[in-house]
Amino acid sequence: MLKKFVSFPLLIGFLALFLANCSSSSVGDQVKNGIWASEKNLWDEAVFRWKKALLADPNSVAAHNNLAVAYEKKGLYDEALKEYEAALKLEPENSYVKSNYQNCKENIQPAKKEKEDKKDKNEKK
Repeated sequence: MLKKFVSFPLLIGFLALFLANCSSSSVGDQVKNGIWASEKNLWDEAVFRWKKALLADPNSVAAHNNLAVAYEKKGLYDEALKEYEAALKLEPENSYVKSNYQNCKENIQPAKKEKEDKKDKNEKK
């Protein structure tokens, strides 16, 4: 009888490790698939993949950073900044994320001005 109690916790421990490895592999696969999609300029697919990675692991710095890049490419700057900030919260010293975040902030100013200029032009018509 004691033997059954000893093997059950071992089985649970093994299953937990197995599922944890499956989860991280899934995150890695989603991140890789997102990168592939981004290389093909399939930004909606990339966003989908990186969001899926974040559902499996909300602490994936790579997924947050890559999702932010995709949002930038789609012109969704507020969303991009939020994702960069989430990545920086997880890894404040990550030089890639810091650089991307800074570049995004710099790129937003001309993009917002251009958007406002177009809006003003349309209102004058």
